Amino acid sequence: MSDSFDYDLICIGSGPAGQRGAVQAAKLGKRVALIERRTTVGGTCLATGTIPSKTFREAVLHFAAAAARPDGGSTRTVQRPTVSELLSRVDEVVAREGGVISNQLSRNGVEVMCGDAAFVDPHRIRVTSTESWREISTANVLIASGTRAVPPSNIESNGETIITSDDIGALKRLPRTLAVVGAGVIGIEYASMFASLGIEVTVIDRRDRPLEFIDAEIVDELIHQMRKRNVNFRFGEAVEGVTVNDGPPKRAVLQLESGKRIVADMALFSVGRAGATEALALENAGLAADDRGRIAVDAHFRSSVPHIFAAGDVIGYPSLAATSSEQGRLAACHALGVPAAPMADHFPIGIYSVPEISMVGSTEQTLTKGKVPYEIGIARYREIARGQILGDDSGLLKMLFHRGDRRLLGVHIIGTGATELLHIGQAVLGLGAGLDYFLSTVFNYPTLAECYKVSALNAANKLAM
Repeated sequence: MSDSFDYDLICIGSGPAGQRGAVQAAKLGKRVALIERRTTVGGTCLATGTIPSKTFREAVLHFAAAAARPDGGSTRTVQRPTVSELLSRVDEVVAREGGVISNQLSRNGVEVMCGDAAFVDPHRIRVTSTESWREISTANVLIASGTRAVPPSNIESNGETIITSDDIGALKRLPRTLAVVGAGVIGIEYASMFASLGIEVTVIDRRDRPLEFIDAEIVDELIHQMRKRNVNFRFGEAVEGVTVNDGPPKRAVLQLESGKRIVADMALFSVGRAGATEALALENAGLAADDRGRIAVDAHFRSSVPHIFAAGDVIGYPSLAATSSEQGRLAACHALGVPAAPMADHFPIGIYSVPEISMVGSTEQTLTKGKVPYEIGIARYREIARGQILGDDSGLLKMLFHRGDRRLLGVHIIGTGATELLHIGQAVLGLGAGLDYFLSTVFNYPTLAECYKVSALNAANKLAM
């Protein structure tokens, strides 16, 4: 790279894409800087997104499990934790993970700058903090600024009665009733978490069903289990307006377009996320974001300006921490002229609802649409010794195999450990194997991995008929 620049690569944002891109460039011996607008690294993933929400979920499950024990329901703390009890664990994990990330960047020689980044021109960036500002130059840029929660239209979030997912880490109380507007991944995750605490939850979405990219049978099972926890679903409904009554206590009143009215102690709006690009002065670099703040890139994560790349949630789908990390690494390689194989087509998807969901590969719906002949293998946790030990009698693992060559086409799981269990199927799918592998393989006993054997036997029996 030219010595006329201060750096070979500057990464804007320290979430998974920015971290991985910066470390990859540093390992290639390049001069790398990473700019983070917060005072700690980790980006939205660590501040308000993946890590806090998944830690919150584990805290919820811990208290829910304690309350379900025969000897666990004698104290108020076990039956209904306070929000501070739930969030204390979140704060602890976030602090530790932030230290791990900071140490990794330091060990690899990445210079970290805290402040707001804005383009001065295509190769110069101004970094502004509360105390000072500086301008730095770079040969290449990786924009990995992440996203922010989209506020509800014409409705102001007050962080108490009307909130977004970004506000949950600062909650002062748990509601008795909660309305969740939006049945996307984040909305469904939080709806199921709060329901697990015994909170009455109502989910509102204008679509006829949630999570349309997930196998329909898995979604149906999720809805069934959430309804058992007293979650009410209002599909095909849209919120026309929201008011907050004077109280006490103050409550959110949601007016639906159909004329219905829903009253709840708290309303969580989860209506999507937008790229955090509004402060970057992209126009000074010859770039423009779309109406959702996202940056368009090619297969190498290169924007319309050849030396500026973007990766992670700021480029849109799939907006997963795992895929963002790999995108950041690949973007850094391409920016620095290092050959890199593309990301595998079959990446895993995990939804940390209660129960959790995970999938890889094709769904029944996509195979049917593509006229691909397939057979189904089903295994239910209640058939597996480990499922009985865990007390999960409603989990389900489903595999799809090609009827001709018996290749594995897709794996879909709902239940305990779904996001961990999936990786066995992901490996088999990636290696092009299928039914015969599962039929001849021995799995540890008792484990949930036995579901793969039972599911394969189920599919083999059908194919033999």
